[in-house]
Amino acid sequence: MADHQETSVTLPSDPASVSAARRHVTDAVCEWGLEPDAEAVDVVRLIVSELATNAVQHTFGQSPTFTVDLRLERDEQLCIGVTDSHPRWPRRLPAAVRQDNGRGMVIIRTLTAECGGRLTVTPTAEGGKTVWIALPWSVPVQN
Repeated sequence: MADHQETSVTLPSDPASVSAARRHVTDAVCEWGLEPDAEAVDVVRLIVSELATNAVQHTFGQSPTFTVDLRLERDEQLCIGVTDSHPRWPRRLPAAVRQDNGRGMVIIRTLTAECGGRLTVTPTAEGGKTVWIALPWSVPVQN
């Protein structure tokens, strides 16, 4: 496998784009060696789903598109980035807050930590931000 593989897709900031983002990353990680029914595929799909949903719902129409970037570095680390052009960064809600929504980042942080990964947020030159998730990559050895 190559030392570095990547793929990117830019989608309209519309709820229907969330499923397109999930399909895109699922296809990519399976092409890069994961089995479609592997737990790691489910984790990546859920993380992207939550990040894409946040990019659609919490930008208040100020980000007409969002971009999903996937990078596989030396078969060691999978980096997932979701970029939108809204300047507000994700906020962590206190545990005592009771809402029907707003738990996406809690889910993302928990999954990332359980997988031994890390989450960072970086500003873009245009004034938006990218939420990055870095996860260890492992593909089972085929016998």
